[in-house]
Amino acid sequence: MSNKLPSREQAIEILRKNHCSTRVINHCQAVAALAVELAKQLETKNCKVDLELVEIGALLHDLGRSKTHTVDHAIVGAKIAESLELPQPVISIIKRHVGAGITAQEAQWLGWPKDVYVPATLEEKIVSYADKLIDGSRKVPIDLTIKQLQMDQKSDAAERVRKLHEEITSLLRCEL
Repeated sequence: MSNKLPSREQAIEILRKNHCSTRVINHCQAVAALAVELAKQLETKNCKVDLELVEIGALLHDLGRSKTHTVDHAIVGAKIAESLELPQPVISIIKRHVGAGITAQEAQWLGWPKDVYVPATLEEKIVSYADKLIDGSRKVPIDLTIKQLQMDQKSDAAERVRKLHEEITSLLRCEL
């Protein structure tokens, strides 16, 4: 496993080489742009954020969509990232970005390996949150994402997204 993050160009090339569609690549680039913007705003609030990790993790978060568009793309993407010997923090972002996290019980129900699938670090949370604010490659209100999850009978995920939204926005409101 390497500790060196790929460059932005290398990350996009990884998506291309793994046959991600142009739509997925555009989505990843939009998520990365928003995630970096959020991370920079958090830095002004004295939050320690690894901007480079946020950008590269966001660019690669949907790597698994090269093989599947189910929720399993998180697991598939993490396996691809491991095979490419990407740094562990990038693998964790890929693995933990879906649904603002997947609980141990949900992971078991999905047949996923026993592991942690809930964003833990600030960088993981930023990428997961930015992903919930981008539909395709355009920004959408968080309320729309939450409402869609509720309509899809995913009330637990909707609640996790709401809590993640509250956590990030409260950090953004912090006074220095």
